[in-house]
Amino acid sequence: MTATAPLPQWAQVLDTEGFRPRGRLTPQAALGPRTWFRVGGAAELLFQPASAEDLAQTLRHLPLEVPVMPLGACSNVIVRDGGIDGLVIRLARGFSAIMRDGDGLVAGAACLDMTVAEHAAEAGLSGLEFLAGIPGSIGGAVAMNAGAYGSDMAAVLDWVEVVTRDGRLLRLPAASLDFGYRHATLPPQSVVVRARLNGMAAPPAIIRQRIDEIRAAREAAQPVRARTGGSTFRNPDPDESQRKAWELIDAAGCRGLRVGGAQVSEKHCNFILNTGDATAADLEELGDTVIRRVHDHTAVTLRWEIKRIGRPATHVTGESA
Repeated sequence: MTATAPLPQWAQVLDTEGFRPRGRLTPQAALGPRTWFRVGGAAELLFQPASAEDLAQTLRHLPLEVPVMPLGACSNVIVRDGGIDGLVIRLARGFSAIMRDGDGLVAGAACLDMTVAEHAAEAGLSGLEFLAGIPGSIGGAVAMNAGAYGSDMAAVLDWVEVVTRDGRLLRLPAASLDFGYRHATLPPQSVVVRARLNGMAAPPAIIRQRIDEIRAAREAAQPVRARTGGSTFRNPDPDESQRKAWELIDAAGCRGLRVGGAQVSEKHCNFILNTGDATAADLEELGDTVIRRVHDHTAVTLRWEIKRIGRPATHVTGESA
């Protein structure tokens, strides 16, 4: 365990003779550089566990009133400028193994989705190619039922292992997660640590060709080299609108809309960009402005797909076209 500043008072139980985590504890850890948007405040205490057992023991020792927030690759999250109170958990090396398991793969929660797609291709397992089009990690993909290019996690997940808030390691079957569109039901404040994904035997060359097609399509349609967070809003339910979120945003005249350093992408207007000096408040205000304009224009209420977490800081800005 290392620390660069004093531990919060509530965390003193994690630095006693009776128990010390094997992983890294960092008080007031800057989170902005860890997010794809490159914005946001600090974690009151960041924990990078060494293993699932290390995580479980730490949560068992942590007072239950202390909030716990797991973060993955931070590809679809806005960390607000005031930071995150409590314990922020970020999985790293001890959670990045990928193993062949019969007709599937067992992947650690820290594995990037693209990496899992590539491993599946090497193993001659099809059905996981869609992961090549999803920025983020497996843990986050399970938690939000991430999907793209005709498939989602609900279609391929066999089971998931989680560490619960009270420090139990559970294996949950996919059927127990109540999957919906961009939704999975996990125990509150639990942390995904491992998952088994099903595949089907196929020639590796065919699988790689499909991965290449997905990567090319994503590159052509999305601002993949910008500071962004993936799709900003969920597509509406079909009974609410037959149009996709980007079509509604475009119809409401929001393509290119700016608030401070935040901008709706000109290339794909369901993406919000940090043009260089945006704050989390800029990004969130821009998103809320888009929601208002789309509702005023179409009577459809868009819903955030990007998670917004933490405490806001005082920040005043205005919109411009």
